[in-house]
Amino acid sequence: MNLPHVKVVPAVIAFIVTCLFWFIIAPPEGVDINAWRLLGIFVGTIVAIIGKALPIGGAAMIGILLVAITQVTNPGEPAKAMADALSGFSNSLIWLIGIAFFISRGFIKTGLGARIAYHFVRLFGKSTLGISYALSFAELILSPVMPSNTARGGGVMFPINRSISESMESYSSDESRLKIGAFLTLVAYQINIITSAMFITATAPNPLVTAGIKQIANIDVSWSQWAIAALVPGVVAMLLIPLIFYMLFPPQIKKTPDAPALAKLKLAEMGAVKLEEWIMVGVFFLLLFIWAGGPSLISDSPLFKVDATAGAFVGLGVLLFSGVLTWDDLLKEKGAWDTVTWFSSLVMMATFLNKLGIIKWFSGLVQTSIQEWGLGWMATAIILILIYVYIHYFFASNTAHISALFASFFGVGIALGAPPLMFGLFLGFASSLCASITHYGTGSAPVLFGSGYVTMSEWWKWGFVVSIINLVVWGLGCAVWWKVLGYW
Repeated sequence: MNLPHVKVVPAVIAFIVTCLFWFIIAPPEGVDINAWRLLGIFVGTIVAIIGKALPIGGAAMIGILLVAITQVTNPGEPAKAMADALSGFSNSLIWLIGIAFFISRGFIKTGLGARIAYHFVRLFGKSTLGISYALSFAELILSPVMPSNTARGGGVMFPINRSISESMESYSSDESRLKIGAFLTLVAYQINIITSAMFITATAPNPLVTAGIKQIANIDVSWSQWAIAALVPGVVAMLLIPLIFYMLFPPQIKKTPDAPALAKLKLAEMGAVKLEEWIMVGVFFLLLFIWAGGPSLISDSPLFKVDATAGAFVGLGVLLFSGVLTWDDLLKEKGAWDTVTWFSSLVMMATFLNKLGIIKWFSGLVQTSIQEWGLGWMATAIILILIYVYIHYFFASNTAHISALFASFFGVGIALGAPPLMFGLFLGFASSLCASITHYGTGSAPVLFGSGYVTMSEWWKWGFVVSIINLVVWGLGCAVWWKVLGYW
């Protein structure tokens, strides 16, 4: 039988890895056999995701199936085990991301996302550096309500990026790529990575971070708390990255007097702002108001304490009621349904690994090893973050990276004395920033790299450089800004 949707070798490896935990490798002393077997299912699922044995949603569904039928969470209780396997679907943060996907469809469908970007180019696009900043801040504006960095960077921003490049006769097929296209492509990707770190809703895997912090440290990280903590280091990084590329990897074309005219032409083709776009603008500000905790400023009444996911439902309800989005639009948003499915699976398994003691065991193992070095918590935290970032060379997905490593690294850090909120937030930011290093690090990377404007050696070289810059900028920026906020 031909199964073109299944990659046989990764699937076999994932199966073997799972079987090793079940039948070959005995659990360490103090680790429950069912916890160890659940770890095998979890690792096997991660291997399947990394190897792309199946689409990520398909691999996640297999994980749910195995947890249910093996009853590792509730031995001898099939109904309870089934309920455990499906428990991830009740996680409100997962639905927050799913709904944000739906809302982001409105930006694409109405053309509002492209309109915003072209307005920035019209205002600030008289130079190549100005264009890079214009597109960067357009991306920043879109990022809170577009949780797919692939849709944001590849679906909305990249076509504009390419249109501007080709208008300057900079093509990916020859050395004219160095006129402006290569520069704008590298900047666009790295800014996409930075904005992904700035909001919980800027990229789909971020709720896995907040879920991990909640499970291990019992700390709820709100949307506004994350955004405020990332604001200063994120903006500083956004200001520096285009300038650094401009100096170290300069475009051949420095002045772009025709870019504003091109943007003006595109805006003219789009016509006047439509009613649907005004509704999207209203929903955008409504969501920011709710997610930033605005209703609680009006009154202390419980009625004004709106949950972030409930707020997202409000925004989606407005779009459905007004006709900006239809139910068919939601059904066609495969990324949303896919994300809800695989997030639910991974969050469910991570939750029970923590409940059954696996995270505590692994954290203790690593903690014992690091304690032998005699380092303080700050040096330990730095080492953990460096390992966590550069191990991403072996991952093609932020989701797989976070699912496999976040809980363990976070648990070790706080066990060795790192302040839980500070360390958890920075590790969460690093979960996005790590994708800067390769051309396969996250979903938007293949789109931008595939355009051909940047060679692989250039991508890896500048990706490594930017990773160092990001760690320094975010490290120093967070230290200073969080001191002002009173986090330490």
